[in-house]
Amino acid sequence: MSATLSPGSALHGVCSSAAALRCGLLIVGLALSLDLAAAVLRVGPGEAFERIADAAKAARDGDIVEIMPGEYRGDVTVWRQKELLIRGIGERPVLIAGGRIAEGKAIWVIRNGNIRIENIEFRGARIRGGNGAGIRFERGRLEVRNCAFIDNQNGILTANFTDAELTIRDSLFAQAPRQEHSLPHLLYVGRIARFELSGSRFHQGYRGHLVKTRARHNDIRYNLLYDGPLGEASYELDLPNGGVAFVIGNIIGQSVNTQNPIVVAYGAEGQFWPENALYLAHNTLLSDRLTGTWFLRTFSERLPPDTEILGINNLTVGIGAFTLAASGTFRGNVPLPPGGLRDPGTLDFRPQGTSLLRWITEPAGSVGDVSLVPDAEFALPLGTRPLPSGHSWLPGALQSGD
Repeated sequence: MSATLSPGSALHGVCSSAAALRCGLLIVGLALSLDLAAAVLRVGPGEAFERIADAAKAARDGDIVEIMPGEYRGDVTVWRQKELLIRGIGERPVLIAGGRIAEGKAIWVIRNGNIRIENIEFRGARIRGGNGAGIRFERGRLEVRNCAFIDNQNGILTANFTDAELTIRDSLFAQAPRQEHSLPHLLYVGRIARFELSGSRFHQGYRGHLVKTRARHNDIRYNLLYDGPLGEASYELDLPNGGVAFVIGNIIGQSVNTQNPIVVAYGAEGQFWPENALYLAHNTLLSDRLTGTWFLRTFSERLPPDTEILGINNLTVGIGAFTLAASGTFRGNVPLPPGGLRDPGTLDFRPQGTSLLRWITEPAGSVGDVSLVPDAEFALPLGTRPLPSGHSWLPGALQSGD
């Protein structure tokens, strides 16, 4: 049956089309006007701003701050904008505290906004109390990409606002200061809503932890948390207040000079969040400690009895135990003796005997809508490389074992 349109209905269609066109043009015009309103503020010798602090005062919400290569010594500041992109241009600009600190907290303080920081290096943050940070993140959403945090009492330190979110991609945290009066952590995440870490490298800690996070939800994937021969960190990964944690596809290793025999700790300081679960899948856990280690320690007596702990397809390398100090469900995990990896000294963490190991792994599956199957692996010097789907899996973090 064919439908017929009355002149009125045809006119209505034309009017609707015209209205849609006008609406579309209005949206495009609005987008263009917003884009034109966003200013680009450049910092560096001969630029509109020679000091980052001056650009921070002048920037408006939605602006872009670009920092030219070079050293910026003692140029500390507080960012108060609600929306901002801050990026280094070309060779990574280096911010050296040089004895100065913003608000007694950090080289940069992020007050409360949706902020993205790219390609910046932070060095030498110190305060008398021992918690000077490259970045002090207080509230809002912060995304950090391709940045470096070297020789700070804390690389990044967050406040404890339970609606804050922190994402770190492809960044370097290294060389904790050798201080005795307080514990320097390369990264210290407080009681925030969400923390994501991927493609990043941590090494050469001292007394404190490489990564310490109290976040409610943690997604930690495809990182190299390996202290190295010059490191003396305590825990390599510490989740002291539980929470929900997905730890997938990481290389996590302690040095021979570690200050603590635990590699991954969960719940050491007791429950804070209502939901608690730890999912470890396809991690390579190694220790150079000669007297033995706990690759995983869960403090079950300090957590709710229904806390789920799952360890699947992890590789442990060295002298120590994986499940002895942890309660939970474990399958497909493989212990290797010292020497079971190609050459950790040159950061080659591929396992020996891959043809046999492929027969041991089990399907990792998923938890809810979160897959425990890795889709990438850490790639030196920083970042990740994608993994093809459908191949046979190895235990541990590196699937390109052959």
